[in-house]
Amino acid sequence: MKNVTIYSTPTCHFCADAKKYMKDHNVAFTEHDVAHDLEQRKIMVDKSGQLGVPVIDVDGKVMVGFEESELADALGIK
Repeated sequence: MKNVTIYSTPTCHFCADAKKYMKDHNVAFTEHDVAHDLEQRKIMVDKSGQLGVPVIDVDGKVMVGFEESELADALGIK
């Protein structure tokens, strides 16, 4: 099982799309709302180098934005 974390904001539709994709594929993930959690926002910026969301971390592979094919590859979904 992969360790998956998504850093998102409540108003980001790409974040919602990424979370829906993972739920639809039964991928367990930890979510951090970086609009309200400043500590997690700092962690996200340290990982990605920017403030854009979503930031998705799959076992240390950090992706900025939601690109379905890239996320599928990282998760091992065919």
